[in-house]
Amino acid sequence: MLTLRKSQDRGYADHGWLKSFHSFSFAGYHDPRHMGWGNLRVINEDRIAPGSGFGTHGHRDMEIISYVLSGNLAHKDSMGNVKGIPPGDVQRMSAGSGVMHSEFNHAEGQQTHFLQIWIEPDATGIAPSYEQTAVPTDAKRGRLRLVAAPMGQGGDVGIHADARLYAGLFDGAESATLEIDPGRKAYVHLVRGQLAVNGAELAGGDAALLDGEAQIVLAHGRDAEVLVFDLAA
Repeated sequence: MLTLRKSQDRGYADHGWLKSFHSFSFAGYHDPRHMGWGNLRVINEDRIAPGSGFGTHGHRDMEIISYVLSGNLAHKDSMGNVKGIPPGDVQRMSAGSGVMHSEFNHAEGQQTHFLQIWIEPDATGIAPSYEQTAVPTDAKRGRLRLVAAPMGQGGDVGIHADARLYAGLFDGAESATLEIDPGRKAYVHLVRGQLAVNGAELAGGDAALLDGEAQIVLAHGRDAEVLVFDLAA
């Protein structure tokens, strides 16, 4: 079964310096029908104004992935990491037993646009850790690239969760098929452009929630960038 969630049906918050769409209940947005999907708990599409950001705050027992679309995200944490995250990089932070961090946009006159993704871990109380890697555009062109996977299972970054995250770029005749276990859940988030998912037409910001499906077929893209999650039910 495929359920389509339109972009405009997401939660939305405008804090002036931050404009954020929430795919699932988060902060002041609460919808009991959308508390997460499988072990995927948060997808926030954030736009941070120049000179602004999230001050130092804490997390624990969550796998957090940042996927930057434009601008640059300045990250600093209590583990000693001070990093800039540009478009094309994937960052993973395992909050584990507890970590403090901040995220800012220091660029003059340039908005930072990124996706903040939270996945529930399969173990709690672990030592916090950090990982960041660049994923070349060509590696996502016309196919699905495994950007995050359980530790040691081939992702660009490793996570402490029973989940896999793929990223792809599709245009024109480019297509891909991903075989999945129908006993699991899958979630397709279209970052931008247009794309058909198992025949359903998605536009930027739309998502497809899949349950009981054996494969995901992506086709008919128009300047499409997509994230696909294979999730524990």
